[in-house]
Amino acid sequence: MARAVALTPDQVPAESKPTLDAFTKNIGFTPNMMATFAQSPIAFNAWAALLGSLSKALDVKTRDSIGLAVSEVNGCNYCLTVHSFTAEHMAKLPAGEIILARKGHASDPKRDAAVQFARRVIEARGNVTDADLKAVRDAGYADANVMEIVALVAMYSLTNFFNNVFDPEKDFPAVTPAGSI
Repeated sequence: MARAVALTPDQVPAESKPTLDAFTKNIGFTPNMMATFAQSPIAFNAWAALLGSLSKALDVKTRDSIGLAVSEVNGCNYCLTVHSFTAEHMAKLPAGEIILARKGHASDPKRDAAVQFARRVIEARGNVTDADLKAVRDAGYADANVMEIVALVAMYSLTNFFNNVFDPEKDFPAVTPAGSI
């Protein structure tokens, strides 16, 4: 059961409305997470700005794979439904790749290194080893890319934590529980 109410369009604070309207137009509907998050224009608009900037980082398959890995570690079922949907429909990842990403891997060696590193960042709370950093660099990621991976981990963790706290009603297709994949 949701712990906070998703706002209707007439309830959204004026400072959140342009951002929410842009998402609604782009996606085709208003996800419950966004309609809930919009209650705080400061937090919602800050997250949207970060999302907009990081949508230029790496490639969509790697970004979605990182989102899946981080959401799995953080136990965010809402985000797992969203990222599974976007990974399939936007990034065009096959079902097997989505499951691999949830487990912190990818079949592509370079993407695998990024996803493993992202998972390591979240599990170690940023206290990665020199070997972890060397592995992602050896896969071809420059330090700027590694910084983008860390920023993606932080952004996905923000929405994971938000959704774990407020538990908005899920509006994307359900996914298999992690324990059974």
